[in-house]
Amino acid sequence: MGDIESPESTPPHQVDISSFLPSKDFATSRKGILLISEVALSFITFVCFVASVAAAFVTAPLIEFLLAVFMLIVYSNKFSQQLNGCHWPLMDFLRCLTASIIFFVISIISMTRYGDGASKAGGVFGFIATLSFAFDCYITFNELTNSRKQGGGSTEEQPAGNDSDFESE
Repeated sequence: MGDIESPESTPPHQVDISSFLPSKDFATSRKGILLISEVALSFITFVCFVASVAAAFVTAPLIEFLLAVFMLIVYSNKFSQQLNGCHWPLMDFLRCLTASIIFFVISIISMTRYGDGASKAGGVFGFIATLSFAFDCYITFNELTNSRKQGGGSTEEQPAGNDSDFESE
């Protein structure tokens, strides 16, 4: 009798943790493997620095871990295709570039200045994370340049005479 909810109505869709996990197709792709390795290596480096004397280096792996988890969720759930306001490959490239530089610097400092085992382990995992982030940066850069060459990166066409503006005479 005028009830808003009827017994035939479907229950509301509940969101559980499995909706944020990457699909098997994405997890086995090259980008998925790189993102999962970046998440794992950032977390291991974070834990090593928490347990070490070099506690000043805790922030960088934590931030990179959170950013890698965010990008993993964005790419695995295909939010990058739904949210067109951001240039996701460029954001991913900048994230990987800064992460590889930061991990390289803090790994060198933790290996040379601190003598405890946890700092050394954090440095070793930091170097491995540096390689992972640098490889992802390289792959993402190649994808960016290929999409730019194919015309997918720009919506405006440049005039024909402006191609050599930055070349020396």
